[in-house]
Amino acid sequence: MELEQLRQSEDASMARGMIGSEFSAVEQKELDRIKGLILGIVPDAEEVVSYGMPTFKYKKKLIMHIGAFSDHMSIFPGAAAVEAFADRLVDKTTSKGTIQFTIEHPLAGQLICDIAQFRLDAIQEELR
Repeated sequence: MELEQLRQSEDASMARGMIGSEFSAVEQKELDRIKGLILGIVPDAEEVVSYGMPTFKYKKKLIMHIGAFSDHMSIFPGAAAVEAFADRLVDKTTSKGTIQFTIEHPLAGQLICDIAQFRLDAIQEELR
């Protein structure tokens, strides 16, 4: 096995392990929901761990990271995505590249799908 393939398989294994052990049951359920939405838009997305968080990539380019913290969860789709969807994020805490939400007030499924599609389109444009 080539070094890069080995690293990718180790990253995927770490991602699966982390996804199963680093989140509470409620957070895991929300992570699974987000994961399903992302994979519905980008079925070929790769799951890895990056910056210590579950991360979804397409052709080695970032779709988004997902993180859980003591009082919120976040997705990290990048600054362009946050800016593009700013009008739909007025009730969420955002910063450059980050969208925070809580289990009690999760991100709408359609919004997550739209952000994933936005990132996929950006990646495909970048690779042209």
